[in-house]
Amino acid sequence: MNWTDLNLIPAMPEIVLASALFIVLLADLWVKDENRFITHILSLISLAAVAVTQWLVWTPDSVYTFGGMYIADGMSRLSKMVMYAGLFALFVYSKPYNQARNIFKGEFYTLSLFALIGMSVMVSAGHFLTAYIGLELLSLSLYAMIALRRDSAKAAEAALKYFVLGALASGLLLYGISMVYGATGSLEFATVLATAYDGQAQEWLLKLGVVFIVVAVAFKLGAVPFHMWVPDVYHGAPTSVAAFVGSVPKIAAVVFAFRILVTGLGTAQQDWTQMLAILAVASLLIGNLAAIMQTNIKRMFAYSTISHMGFILLAFMAGALGFTAGLYYAIAYVVMGLVGFGVLMLLSDEAVECEEISDLAGLNQRNAWYAFLMLLAMFSMAGIPPLMGFYAKFAVIKALLSQGYIWLPVFAVVMSLIGAFYYLRVVKVMYFDPAADNAHPIGSNAAAKVFLSVNAALLLVWGVMPQSVMDWCLKALERTL
Repeated sequence: MNWTDLNLIPAMPEIVLASALFIVLLADLWVKDENRFITHILSLISLAAVAVTQWLVWTPDSVYTFGGMYIADGMSRLSKMVMYAGLFALFVYSKPYNQARNIFKGEFYTLSLFALIGMSVMVSAGHFLTAYIGLELLSLSLYAMIALRRDSAKAAEAALKYFVLGALASGLLLYGISMVYGATGSLEFATVLATAYDGQAQEWLLKLGVVFIVVAVAFKLGAVPFHMWVPDVYHGAPTSVAAFVGSVPKIAAVVFAFRILVTGLGTAQQDWTQMLAILAVASLLIGNLAAIMQTNIKRMFAYSTISHMGFILLAFMAGALGFTAGLYYAIAYVVMGLVGFGVLMLLSDEAVECEEISDLAGLNQRNAWYAFLMLLAMFSMAGIPPLMGFYAKFAVIKALLSQGYIWLPVFAVVMSLIGAFYYLRVVKVMYFDPAADNAHPIGSNAAAKVFLSVNAALLLVWGVMPQSVMDWCLKALERTL
């Protein structure tokens, strides 16, 4: 590659993000704990600057650079803007929680921004090694973030479990990538696809590589039976970190799976479709049934995440319409997850960690607005109209029916009805159970309350008018497929 011809413009958002990250990192060295708000403000400014940069370099065409290893197209740009907005909102929500938990430190912000760089590389990857590097940068950041509370045994245990299982998944992914290289002689998605279409690939070795890659992708999505880390991480990590793990990286994982399976291994679609069907059915069944038995709301969110990932895996089976529905579902899940975890963070203080469903008892009498915001999140996750979660599930089911699937959509609907039980149980506890006599007073943070209200309003607005977001997804995918 001739470096004088290298086009850096498409990668300017990542360049700006990396530069801003190092500024935040250096500034944090000189900031005392009582002035840590400076790091917080610098991080928010960094995200705003990256979003503006992304907007300025936005073009309707797909652009390849770094020898085809980096792609700037509609899907990567849309997913990055969602990630920037989601992380910005999370920083606002998490500030009072982190201050109360004594983890309002620079590490939270720098690790989050490092993870954001990893996610940005993942969604713009045009090469297996680029995708792997982005994934590992995200994973290593998450391992450290989960163990951010050094005095918490649960956090340390969750981080260690995630690290061990994550290392295993990374090894499987590398093993699968090596088989793809052996079968096609290339690691660039476009070349791998073209070689397989021309019949020049070693078919049996390529199929074996697909098996290992699908297993690794399923682990990163938290699909059954590779879901063991999800409930422990959600439960053990601080709620601010669990909110991050359970929201923004999900859209990166979905686009990452699309890049590898569709744009790289599209010729093996029949093989990975069958595997995804099994993973999706298992995730919907185990996720919903296990969530019913949970009394800890963070663990309930964990198992509900598994069931939502089952819906997204179903979307991958329905062709172009399904990919659009899956991208819409990922965006909807980010919005829903931020609202649910945001309320939990605002209900926690230095004395009480709001993580049991019983902690929400009588919330309507204690703070009717927070109860209403949580109600919107629960109804949306349950798929009750006219909220965003309903249209997300409807779009996936519609896409499956258009491809001639019958029993899979029926099964998904039945599982959604089962899932509605544990979401409505939370609403029942908030509105009909009496508050405990020793219930702690609920504090108020104006910035977090405003952002959370806007976040929840999007669930309603984009549920009533879903076509706007669906059009974004259609335009993002039209030049990729």
